[in-house]
Amino acid sequence: MKIRIRGNSVRMRISKSELDTFAKEGHLEEVTEFGNPNFGYALQSKPGIENLSAEFSGNKITVYVPEEMRTEWTKTDIVGFDNNMDIGNGKSLFILIEKDYACIDNVLEDQSDNFVNPNAVC
Repeated sequence: MKIRIRGNSVRMRISKSELDTFAKEGHLEEVTEFGNPNFGYALQSKPGIENLSAEFSGNKITVYVPEEMRTEWTKTDIVGFDNNMDIGNGKSLFILIEKDYACIDNVLEDQSDNFVNPNAVC
């Protein structure tokens, strides 16, 4: 799972095996170790909500996914979902979750578990 944070936006990209785990368990979590404290980020399925939401607590960002959205996302070709979550004072947090597609250009990172990019030229 990858996370990208910029301003008031949080983007999570999920590999094939991670999406399989999320489909079965409804939870994914990663930790980046800085010593003390560490930084965590998680994707959590949550019943009773209608849109993506997020919280930051205990040095961890958790993005909550509605149960129905989790089922649809993990069983179809839908790339991802997004939401602008109201955080008060006329501001919002943009949340995006998406399947991690292999890059078309040359990159050094291992992409063997990424989804096949539909824009790849064969």
